[in-house]
Amino acid sequence: MFPSPSVWQASNPTQSALLVDLSTALIAHAWFRKYEPGSVESGLIRLAVFATAPVVTTFRTLPSPLVNVPLHLAIFISILLCSIVLYRLSPFHPLAKYPGPIFCKISKFWFAWIAHEGKTHLYFDELHKKYGPIVRIGKQFRLMPHKRDIHALVQVPTNCPQGMPKGPMWEGRYFAPGKKQRSGYSLISARDFTSHAKLRKPWNRAFGSTALKDYEEALIARGTQLVEILKGTIRDSQDGVGHADISKCISNWSFDFMGDAIFGENFDLMATNDKDGLVQALDDAHWFPTISQMVPWAWEFFTLFPAFTRSSGKFSKFAFQQAQKRGTKVTEKRDLFYHLAANMDIDDDKPPLPLIISNAILAMVAGSHTTSLVISSIMYHLLLHPEYLVRLQKELDTAFPPSEQSVIQLDKLANLELLEAIINEDLRLQPPVPTYLQRAPSPGSGGRLLKDIFIPEGTAVVVPPYAMHRDPRNFSPDPERFWPERWYTQSDRIILDRAAFIPFSHGPANCVGRPLAMQEMRYITSMLVYNFDFSLEDGYNLKQWGEDLADRFILIKGNLPVKVKRRNVARV
Repeated sequence: MFPSPSVWQASNPTQSALLVDLSTALIAHAWFRKYEPGSVESGLIRLAVFATAPVVTTFRTLPSPLVNVPLHLAIFISILLCSIVLYRLSPFHPLAKYPGPIFCKISKFWFAWIAHEGKTHLYFDELHKKYGPIVRIGKQFRLMPHKRDIHALVQVPTNCPQGMPKGPMWEGRYFAPGKKQRSGYSLISARDFTSHAKLRKPWNRAFGSTALKDYEEALIARGTQLVEILKGTIRDSQDGVGHADISKCISNWSFDFMGDAIFGENFDLMATNDKDGLVQALDDAHWFPTISQMVPWAWEFFTLFPAFTRSSGKFSKFAFQQAQKRGTKVTEKRDLFYHLAANMDIDDDKPPLPLIISNAILAMVAGSHTTSLVISSIMYHLLLHPEYLVRLQKELDTAFPPSEQSVIQLDKLANLELLEAIINEDLRLQPPVPTYLQRAPSPGSGGRLLKDIFIPEGTAVVVPPYAMHRDPRNFSPDPERFWPERWYTQSDRIILDRAAFIPFSHGPANCVGRPLAMQEMRYITSMLVYNFDFSLEDGYNLKQWGEDLADRFILIKGNLPVKVKRRNVARV
């Protein structure tokens, strides 16, 4: 495969060996550029094949092989790495004309480090402010397109030649190690158009208008339980003022509701105040996938080290146990598991249980954290701007006049202007998935042309909702300000680009659970605001909420200590 050392004409054996090191490293780099390995294992095997030339040359031409072979292997690797770095920084790289930080251009491991710190949303927001709407990060673009470009970028129907499927990050975003856990065919990680459409079908039915009625009983029951728990903190106090971490209370509520809605199972986190630490386990479970998604080819290599996978172990074990338990239980309860099982179109060669389990776990991960984040964030913004809390209470009192028999009716909440504006404004400022909506040209397509930008095959495009929602081209004035009026005020001075509002992604690959999530946000926010007066706990630093937010693909929140008083005008 490689030329004999005698072919190389040099003045001495050392120069001949160095020439082989240099030539083989450059050939290896050219090969790796064209055929990028999909895993550490395949990369090491191919690297070892190329390394045979320096090893054989050194062994045959130089004395002291035990010394010279490791030396020339090191030289070969060093030249290869230098060639890679110089090429990625050179004007010959296909993405060279696009600006970006040097470290971002050199290696994806830089992103993995940023992701480890949990501030990816802030980091890339600053990059866009510095470099503009297009930022190069390795073999990825980060775009903040205008509304005319959004559809072409993230729309992914099979009959749309401009659309692109999900990107390669999903090859490295898994909660549990092992190929067995990866074989679950989850909707969110399906990159093939056909597979995605097939998996999407039962989800559409599970969150259709008919199915939503099946979840209402659990939503109302759990919302009432949350109100009663907060009343209990007031009864236990001596001055009629309760004290609670409203963020944790909402997380416990969300986890319990997901247990009801997905598995028909009572997890009892509200009753026990999460004595087993399941919410924290779910928070911790997001750490490893956030890192591995940045370097998906290294996913299996990471799993060899317990320090990486330990954080997701507890929740993964719990989730699989619950899904398997529900999968073997015969029941007519019309939970999400029921709808998935009833509507899943399963190939004959694929066992049904892993398919249903992986999708049920997806709902648990996505459903519990995203809604609890948004509702907690809404409470933070209302406490930060108490004038909106008072106005929202008045709107709810008007819609549901307080009396002994007053009940908040789910079907009326979507018509409340201020409530809807507050939810939208919070979703704008703190979208649950703030950074990584990734698309890439289909394998074998040769690339995609997005207006005047050519996206080569193997290059991913990322649209960051957090940065887009704060771009003055899309939302103005004061895009950083919590200002719900922007959603219903008619004025030529206000820029409100609804096409750039993508907290649930966009197109056929958008968040299928949006109808249920919106129903949860409206109802729980209304129940809290309608029944209680809230204020921030003494000594709470207002900056703490933002500092505690961690971007783990979805935003992970911190604590929000509040004082709670009963509203005399409200009744449950």
